[in-house]
Amino acid sequence: MAQKEGGTDQGRIKTEDNLRAKTMAGGPSAGGGVVVEVREKKGPLRAAIPTMPFPVAVICLFLNTFIPGLGTFVSAFTVLCGARSELISERGVCCVFWLNVAAAFIQILTAVIMVGWIMSIFWGMDMVILAKHVPGTPTKGGVHGASGKDVTAVDFSCCGGAAALL
Repeated sequence: MAQKEGGTDQGRIKTEDNLRAKTMAGGPSAGGGVVVEVREKKGPLRAAIPTMPFPVAVICLFLNTFIPGLGTFVSAFTVLCGARSELISERGVCCVFWLNVAAAFIQILTAVIMVGWIMSIFWGMDMVILAKHVPGTPTKGGVHGASGKDVTAVDFSCCGGAAALL
């Protein structure tokens, strides 16, 4: 990539598929750049982890650390209390609840061979990480979502109920 011309090294810009540009160290830098967005692909169980308030997430992490699956089981009920998840828009509240219950039972059953205990701790850490990035903040009148509206009711139509007030 670098060529000797007149006794000095000059860097060349190499473009691959017009998506990214690589420059050599010491070479000229490009005037513009390409913004690349990386998204992690999550399976259904991991995408079902609810976004809870930070103190609740820390309690779930603590529970998962000492009793594998218990914090995940508690987090399943936060979905019914209005906690959001990436999967709710696609599958509904009830499905996300049952996915979290299934994850808790997997953690409990495999804790005997240490896999469930480790999975349980990582699950709790994911809950805390998601809680740090929550778009809505608790207020006196309710929880304000990203749209700024009060969230005071949860739709349980998929479970056979109409709605429950928080």
